[in-house]
Amino acid sequence: MDISVVVPLYNEEESLPELVEWNRRVMEAHNYSYEIILVDDGSTDHSWEVIEGLKKQNPHIRGIKFRRNYGKSAALNVGFEAAQGRVVITMDADLQDSPDEIPTLYSRIVDDKFDLVSGWKKKRHDPITKTVPTKLFNSATRKMSGIHNLHDFNCGLKAYRREVVKSIEVYGEMHRYIPVLAKWAGFKKIGEQVVEHRPRKYGTTKFGLSRFINGFLDLLSIIFVGKFGKRPMHFFGALGVLSFFAGTAISVWLIAEKLYDISHGLKFRNVTDQPLFFIALVAIIVGFQLFLTGFVAELVARNSSERNAYQIEREA
Repeated sequence: MDISVVVPLYNEEESLPELVEWNRRVMEAHNYSYEIILVDDGSTDHSWEVIEGLKKQNPHIRGIKFRRNYGKSAALNVGFEAAQGRVVITMDADLQDSPDEIPTLYSRIVDDKFDLVSGWKKKRHDPITKTVPTKLFNSATRKMSGIHNLHDFNCGLKAYRREVVKSIEVYGEMHRYIPVLAKWAGFKKIGEQVVEHRPRKYGTTKFGLSRFINGFLDLLSIIFVGKFGKRPMHFFGALGVLSFFAGTAISVWLIAEKLYDISHGLKFRNVTDQPLFFIALVAIIVGFQLFLTGFVAELVARNSSERNAYQIEREA
């Protein structure tokens, strides 16, 4: 199969028939073998009934329905597991992503050998309350992830080589950081494609301002797990040792200073009367706790069922 189109959706009954028909026209015009996987994330409207009706009209449609709303990341993860196409395309169900972009995205994966191509909505039809935070968010993600050639990490329209979606796990709010997940999984050829951003035709956006806070926390999680997931002691142990020795050094200096003053008959202060003593004590305790945390995390990591799960590109 050439293409799997994965569409996560929540309460999009109005847009689904138009979206499916648009995709069908594009696929047939370019002779692609395809499937459209519609993942209903616990919709409370008639989205699932619409999907069942569309399935009867078009055998290329596959529907998956959650019992409740789990979020976009969960919907994408399940869609990735079900996808069978050589190239996997994701798009939102609100018709703001254009299926006419699919041939170009497909060509960049197949012909240009990209692992992942992310859409860039260079001209957006969103209010300033959404565009400004998004720009700041993308800037922070570029700096923290090291992926400097992407302008829009959160664009729903993306294309993936099949191996990419089968090698990553998307959860929480991490759908915004799939390029980062792909990079940590060893897929380095990540590109960008300017795509059309269409005005919303039906309904309203399903995301609020809380997504920026949750998204930032998820970014920190990805960075940490990607770098230290298999060697947590390198992170916690290093911080613990630095803190412990800093506290020890301050304590030794305070004691040495007091002994010097006593030996020379100078006026001195008790070590416990100085604020630095308590700072040193806290540093020693925190350092010990960090080292112990690293030790426990190392034991957990070594007993994980995926402790020796590594991405193998090919074998001869």
